[in-house]
Amino acid sequence: MQSWVHIVWLVFAAYVGISVLLYIFQDYFLFRPEKLDKDFQFHYKNQEIEEYNVETRDGALINGLHFKAKSPKGVVFYLKGNSQSIKGWGKFAVDFTRNGYDVIMVDYRGFGKSTGRRTQKAVKRDMQIVYNQIKKRVPEKYIILYGRSLGSGFATKLASMNEPKMLILDAPYYSLSKVAKKYIPFMPLSLLMKFPMPTYKWLKYVKCPIHILHGTDDRLIPYKTSVKLSKINPKRTKLHTVIGGGHKDLNTFESYHRMLTEIITSQPQKIDLEGSSIHVKHTSKPIDV
Repeated sequence: MQSWVHIVWLVFAAYVGISVLLYIFQDYFLFRPEKLDKDFQFHYKNQEIEEYNVETRDGALINGLHFKAKSPKGVVFYLKGNSQSIKGWGKFAVDFTRNGYDVIMVDYRGFGKSTGRRTQKAVKRDMQIVYNQIKKRVPEKYIILYGRSLGSGFATKLASMNEPKMLILDAPYYSLSKVAKKYIPFMPLSLLMKFPMPTYKWLKYVKCPIHILHGTDDRLIPYKTSVKLSKINPKRTKLHTVIGGGHKDLNTFESYHRMLTEIITSQPQKIDLEGSSIHVKHTSKPIDV
């Protein structure tokens, strides 16, 4: 009997120990930041850029880049993924500047030249500060929010609290807690996650058009996640499927670029459903012809 009690206590102690370690070191699993020297000079071929810094109320410095288009139609606030810095992510700005949109990219706290202690609350507040700065120069009806992977949650939160032109989500997650649970299903993640990022909760409060882009072969965040998300705010949401696309390679598919261009350059059309088959239901009864 004593041996069984001893085993139970060892298992319990190990479980608690793993939980504590997961709580302390989860930043190392969630984020892959690239640090940049404060004197680092950004350069992108055929792109006009301007570097800027935004200081937060707690003294952190958020570093960002403004990619400029000729005669811009608006601005895309691009919220990147969980790795590297805007040094590497900047190459994707061309997909918007070539279509006549300025692009704003920033590094989260601890990435690139940005400083400050990283928490979910702090990053959400930082992104709102940057959004407010954009609003001072551009009316919201010309602002597009684009969230890529990790950034999809922050972009959704921003869209739920503001009134941008549209929200575009690239390989979004239902919540980071759900993603983590896929790998460690036996841990109490609802208590341990510092960045639960419940995209699904925020999405229902978004009032602008929502476009979701996702690849069918995404092994990190399965395609079915976006199918599920598309049902939360269905009247405003359109799901765009990249057949064969993975988590990091959507930009290598022609279909992705075609969809993205159509999304950001087309005006939403109202459809008159009067006289359509929208209310017609199939019947199992034989029909006389």
